[in-house]
Amino acid sequence: MPTFRALLAAFLTLALFGLGAAPLSSEPHLGPAAAYLPRLVAEGGAPTAALLVRDSSPAPYGTYRSTGPNIRSADRFRAGSLTKTFVATVVLQLAQEGRLRLSDPVERLLPRLVRGHGNDGRRITLRALLSHTSGLYDYTADPSAHPLSGTAAVRVALAHRPTGTPGHYAYSNTNYAVLGLVIQRVTGRDYATEIRDRVITPLRLTGTSFPGARTALPAPHGRAYTRDPADGSLRDVTVLDPRTAGAAGSLISTLDDLNRFYAALLGGRLLAPAQLALMMNTRATRGVYGLGIYPEKLSCGITVWGHNGYITGSHVRTAATRDGRHVLTYRVDTDALTGPGTLEPGLLDAEFCTPRPGRSALAGVPDTP
Repeated sequence: MPTFRALLAAFLTLALFGLGAAPLSSEPHLGPAAAYLPRLVAEGGAPTAALLVRDSSPAPYGTYRSTGPNIRSADRFRAGSLTKTFVATVVLQLAQEGRLRLSDPVERLLPRLVRGHGNDGRRITLRALLSHTSGLYDYTADPSAHPLSGTAAVRVALAHRPTGTPGHYAYSNTNYAVLGLVIQRVTGRDYATEIRDRVITPLRLTGTSFPGARTALPAPHGRAYTRDPADGSLRDVTVLDPRTAGAAGSLISTLDDLNRFYAALLGGRLLAPAQLALMMNTRATRGVYGLGIYPEKLSCGITVWGHNGYITGSHVRTAATRDGRHVLTYRVDTDALTGPGTLEPGLLDAEFCTPRPGRSALAGVPDTP
């Protein structure tokens, strides 16, 4: 599972790891995944938890549920590494437009940026960055570094030798810091502006934004907490400098916006079929990761696609069926969730493997008449 590790030693810690109407109001019945929310609080140690489900087959269905105080469906929160799917979408759009090729080496677009300590941008392609097969050291793993730009983040990484063998999967936030710089070189505009104009505005994701250097969350929002390693208490980290996260994890969003984004992406509204197929091709990583998105096979045999994100004060997970018609996003207001390795698979199983009228639990698509 991808990880988005420590960003700021004392303060900012990152570890990874639709469309149309506003969020649906709470349903009169409890959805299958919603039963896990109290467990995220009681067993996972989260102050609050919430989820939003959208399912457009065989008939529109949706539910918002929350547990704990002061968490609302419209809240803005930090989405961490879900940022990577947005960045990958723009890179694939640029490839679709012929403005770059996934086979391009980094050196061609960013001359002499990736050099030193065994790192060589002449041998690292854009596809390798997207799939985390570049071997570049993860700049967030250096606890002494506080880079405030993509270029600075890359410099931190290049002070270290590669931590993975090029061509083999090794999750690294440096890959997406470089991709943010690639977008700027190709378009002449920063990655946040390109994502806004290509994704956020067309899909009307009104709760989604990039904060730049802004340390506060836009309203409405709740609180965010991290656990103090000294005494185990929860510390409020709602206000933080997000610049270290950059193109690897600085996105702010809402439950509804993330569901709508992944529904649009997997439903073919953002990428042509060839580019979407490339995004979901996991051969280079032996099934672990595609290009900015990854699959997870559930106990009933269905595979869901999406991403997760940890950033100080927040853990988020979006998962969707391959066609994007059934999407779930859940979040908690802390990065200190206990036992996500067992609670999260159970939550996803409950949502995607539990049959509802007209839906096959195994196929994840409507039963045929």
